[in-house]
Amino acid sequence: MFFVLSKTLQYLVMPLLWIVALLGFGLISKKQARNRKALWLAVAALLFFTNPFLINEVWLAWEPEPVLMQEVPHYDAAVVLTGVTRGDKSPHDRTHYGEGSERILDAIQLYKMGKVRKIIISGGSGSLQEVVNTEAHDLQQTALYAGVPAQDILLEEQSRNTRENARFTKELVQQQPRLQRLLLLTSAFHMRRAAGCFAKAGLAVATFPVDFQTHDRSFTPDDLLVPSAEALYKWEKIIHEWVGVITYKLLGYA
Repeated sequence: MFFVLSKTLQYLVMPLLWIVALLGFGLISKKQARNRKALWLAVAALLFFTNPFLINEVWLAWEPEPVLMQEVPHYDAAVVLTGVTRGDKSPHDRTHYGEGSERILDAIQLYKMGKVRKIIISGGSGSLQEVVNTEAHDLQQTALYAGVPAQDILLEEQSRNTRENARFTKELVQQQPRLQRLLLLTSAFHMRRAAGCFAKAGLAVATFPVDFQTHDRSFTPDDLLVPSAEALYKWEKIIHEWVGVITYKLLGYA
């Protein structure tokens, strides 16, 4: 039930939906004063949520500091969280990435640098529909094609969300007593929730955030004044993550 509700909730936190609702109310309300107020609020919300400078500042405050690869000590395994592929996209003889492919690509680079001995890929499917392959399987193919030996890749293919990533990864690691020092890789915006889930599950991990969404602070007219559809999308993404963090904390998952 939690899995289905979480997927439904993501549509209710879309700023575009709020803007459309205000516009709709402004057009159908029978009171002129309310019409004007709703329409002005819709315009103000649209300008706010499409401003590139504001959303970049929010993301800069939210994302953790990056870790330089050359400063990463040696770990027994990198734990890579999924949620970055398109299992509903054909043809199914290859891996289709959305955003966040750095989760597996950076793990492969760390492996090639000798920073990690194994790669654990955690993720079944986060889709409500049936898919051909698990996400862990799809990311495994990328690692194999990059030259990582099959014996150095471990898969956890049951989890459907971040809480289950932590729970089932712990069960896998408990069967591998040589895996003591673990490095968790996930998108920077998702790291707070992920690290909290692993701590709650009792699995100690260091963190290596990837897939940063920010850019250096800029005061150019393009950033300060020109509306951007990408900014609207980034607001939706980070609000969804905030709701996830709050929900997980209230339910005791993180």
